[in-house]
This record gives sequence, C-alpha cells and structure tokens, in this order.
Amino acid sequence: MTKTLAETSTAAAHDRQEPMDIFHSGTVIPAHPLALDASRRLDERRQRALTRYYLEAGAGGVAVAVHTTQFAIHEPGRGLLKPVLELASTTAAEYADHTPVLVAGVCGPTEQAVAEAELAASLGYDLILLAPYGASELSDQELLDRTRAVGEILPVIGFYLQPAVGGRLLPRPFWRQLADIPSVVGVKVAPFDRYATLDVVHGIADSDRHGDVTFYTGNDDHIVGDLLATYPTGTEFAGGLLGQWAVWVRSAVTLLELARKAKAGDDNALRQAMDMDVALTDANAAIFDARNNFHGCIPGIHEVLRRQGLLDGLWCLDENEVLGPGQLDEIERIWTAYPHLRDDQFVAENLDRWLD
Repeated sequence: MTKTLAETSTAAAHDRQEPMDIFHSGTVIPAHPLALDASRRLDERRQRALTRYYLEAGAGGVAVAVHTTQFAIHEPGRGLLKPVLELASTTAAEYADHTPVLVAGVCGPTEQAVAEAELAASLGYDLILLAPYGASELSDQELLDRTRAVGEILPVIGFYLQPAVGGRLLPRPFWRQLADIPSVVGVKVAPFDRYATLDVVHGIADSDRHGDVTFYTGNDDHIVGDLLATYPTGTEFAGGLLGQWAVWVRSAVTLLELARKAKAGDDNALRQAMDMDVALTDANAAIFDARNNFHGCIPGIHEVLRRQGLLDGLWCLDENEVLGPGQLDEIERIWTAYPHLRDDQFVAENLDRWLD
C-alpha cells in the first residue's frame, strides 16, 4: 500500500485538519461493514480494503463496531472487537498526510461500555458512538449515567437508534439532559421517524450546550432532507454517519458538497441535490430491506459491495441474517435504475491496490 490519501483529490479538503475539527465542520462517515469469509471468519484483507476505499473516496472518517459492523462483534466469546477496531486504526494510519476521524461503536451496560471505550482509546480512536443496544434494562437516567462514565474516557456521540434494529424510543427531555453532559460533542439522529428527529432537535436546543453538539444524520431514509434542512432552532446537520454511506461513497461526498452549496444559495446545486433525493431513498429501501422491516439490511449492504468486488460474499456472523424475500430483485431494480449513484468505475480502478 503506497498511495497516500493526499494523492487523491477527493479528500484534499480534509488534509492537515485535526479529527475533531473535521467532525465539527461536517463530513461523510461511513458505517464500516464486517468482511467475513465463507467460514464466517474475519477476512482481514478485505476488511482493510474497505477502509482504504472509504478514505480514498473522500470520507472524513469511519465508524467501526457499529450496527453495520454487526453488533454481535461485541460478544466477548467471538474475540472480534479488538482486531476489527485495530484493523481500521492501523489501516487509517497508512495515510500519513491525513487524519481521519475514527469513531468506535460502544454498547451494552455501563461496565461493558466503559471497557470498550477504554479499548478504543488505546487503539487511537477519537470518538465514541454510544448505542442503546444491549442496554435495554437501563432506565433513561441510567443511560445518561452511562454516557457520563464513557465520556470520562473519550468524547461521546449520542445515538438515536431506530427500534427495528435494537434501539428504543427516547423522549425530548432525554436529549436535553444528554446535551448537558460536557463530554457529548455530537449526536447521530437515526430513528427513521420525522417526529422523533424533531424531539432530538428541540431537546438539544433547550440545553445551554446546544451550540457544542454537532448533528449528524443517521436517517438513511431521509438523507437529502436532513442535509438541506435548517430548523427554527437554528439546528443544521453537518454531515452523515450512515449505513447507506457504506456503499457508493464518492456519491455521498458529492451529495454533501451539493448540500453545502445549496444552503449557501446555489440554486443549481439545490436542484442536483433534490434530483438525488427520491433515487437515494428508493435505493436505500432496497438495500436496507425496508419492506421486510430491515431484516436484510446488513446483507443488502454486503450485496452492493460484493457486486463491486470489495466483498467476496454476503456472510454475516448470524447465519440467519440473510437477504429478505424479494430483496435481491429490488436491489437489481435500483442497480439498473440509478447508475449515477454508483461509483463502480472508481472502485474498479483501485480495487487491486486496496486488496494488495
């Protein structure tokens, strides 16, 4: 691996910036998948290739050990959490002229979450994305206490995870109290629900620290709308931390730039962004298997990456986690319908080097 990120024009805007500056200014952060072989063992070669793809496509960072990486890697018996986090960190370090944002997903009860955050800190991660997954027995107040404990180790991104994939409903006052915690520097809003999204916006606006909390969309069903919106509170989404952005990352980088130009008054950029809106939501519905309540979400992401040669198969840690009924046909439909969203040529030109 000899080519540095500084040699790729798409990431030039991030060169020489510190990770926290990149995060607060807003960027594309793909949720990193887990590359497995046919025996459902970690495929280190392809895991590194994915990280290289994201960074060279122009992403400002990666989020690892999150839902898209499969929450099962947090199970101690699998022995996967440390090697997966370490692979992303050491691969990112190949890019000597760039300092990508490294986000580690953390979940479970407080003791587990703190231990995972300590591991992430030891491996050079910058931020913790603190998921409610695995903490169903904790009250809302205990979730806040868990946030304070984790925040003593690394800065925290709060996470509104949709209930269909392991999240829970969290009321407006929760988000005000979360924002009051000094270590909370951002929030990923991903309830896939406009009303719940407003709860986060208004809750954080009620906090005296609202200006210190950077908003990232995780609403894969409403990416363009979130990136273009300015709320009456003054809240704006600076970027996205998304499973949808685990694929077609060059397109994601273009979309974020179009959104910025549109909000600065560029009508042509606004039209281009809006042209992507329905196409991207339609594509996401197929990839995430919305018709089957997101059962095939992760295999759907894998299928896109498999078609591009980045993954060798759709294998998940749970052998029952497969494409939903009719999902493959839907992916084929959107694959044909929206070639402008894909970055197949970019991947094809670089794949052999990323796999080297």
